[in-house]
Amino acid sequence: MRNICFYFQVHQPLRIKPYRFFDIGEDHYYWDDYSNKSIIRKVAQKCYLPMNALLLELIHAYKGQFKVAFSISGVCLDQFEAYAPDVLESFRKLVATGHVEMLSETDAHALCSLKSKSEFERMVGRHKDKLKKHFDGYEPKVFRNTELIYSDKIGAMVAEMGFEGMLTEGAKHILGWKSPNFVYQNAIDPNLKVLLKNFQLSDDIAFRFSNKTWNDYPLTTEKFVTWINAIPKEQEVLNLFMDYETFGEHQWAETGIFEFMRALPGAVFKYTNFGFATPTEAVRQGTPVAKIHVPTPISWADEERDLTAWLGNDLQKEAFTKLYELESKVVKIDDPDIQRDWNCLQTSDHFYYMSTKALSDGAVHTYFSHYDTPYDAFINYMNVLSDFILRVKNKEKELAEAAE
Repeated sequence: MRNICFYFQVHQPLRIKPYRFFDIGEDHYYWDDYSNKSIIRKVAQKCYLPMNALLLELIHAYKGQFKVAFSISGVCLDQFEAYAPDVLESFRKLVATGHVEMLSETDAHALCSLKSKSEFERMVGRHKDKLKKHFDGYEPKVFRNTELIYSDKIGAMVAEMGFEGMLTEGAKHILGWKSPNFVYQNAIDPNLKVLLKNFQLSDDIAFRFSNKTWNDYPLTTEKFVTWINAIPKEQEVLNLFMDYETFGEHQWAETGIFEFMRALPGAVFKYTNFGFATPTEAVRQGTPVAKIHVPTPISWADEERDLTAWLGNDLQKEAFTKLYELESKVVKIDDPDIQRDWNCLQTSDHFYYMSTKALSDGAVHTYFSHYDTPYDAFINYMNVLSDFILRVKNKEKELAEAAE
């Protein structure tokens, strides 16, 4: 049987509060607790709680034949624990069914895989510890990097950490004439299987579902099943990867998105020869057809499917470089506040807010940012980073004095 592999990204950053130049050296707490709590609770009511309840209902209704996978960033798990324990409990119930897979990722939803192998490994280790803590010792087997960022080199590092598979984007400029609907292998270490997002069908749900100017609006289960049946019979896995906030937050309940998902598994079982599989099942059952060569990192962001959403302008590059210049110093400092802030300052969203991309992608960037302009985002972040640098220097001085 061919399979559909549903994967949902769950992430909320720890947002930085307004931080002025005059706060540098005076205020060492950077996080906007009020906004973070408010947003978590809002999205919980619109997305997490109703969608988790729906998925649990579907898993029971189809006796475990319907399956999905999640990756939940560590910073998001921390906020669930602090502000939304009911959401965390609803995810635990899903995992307890045995038909929901949790994927590994970087703890802070960070870009460290692009800069530092050692920090990448530390981040993944922290995230694995949180999965064990919150989900009864859960051990992830498949990896999903921040925003599906992937390259041959990153995949090889993931294989070295012991993962069986990894998810990424089925980018057109990488695939060429090939289909994303197969299992592939990492070009450096073929032991790592690679699942590629079918961006056409994924984005039909995630981005186009409520777009009344779309030629195929409205999207019905009957129409979607017709598209599934059009996939050539030799293509064995359909990877539908998307933000979990698609359901109820990006696509409001009034659009019919929950009803669409409620009806989809039954339509798939009745009218297609597809079933559902978790990523681990997909990489274990599928036979890799080829190595996928990705010499330059790709992601699932924007039209280019590259890194320009986070590192596409001088503001972003300066902030990114300044941050990682601190790594060798920070790792020597045994201070929980320093380590927490170092972790959370790496979250990719901070760099995303600094994007100056325009046209169609610009609207998406604006939607997700709480800043008036990318320059405001840059100034606020750099003010915080300046204070953090001072704290690191002071800790270094303390360590040196203690060693004398």
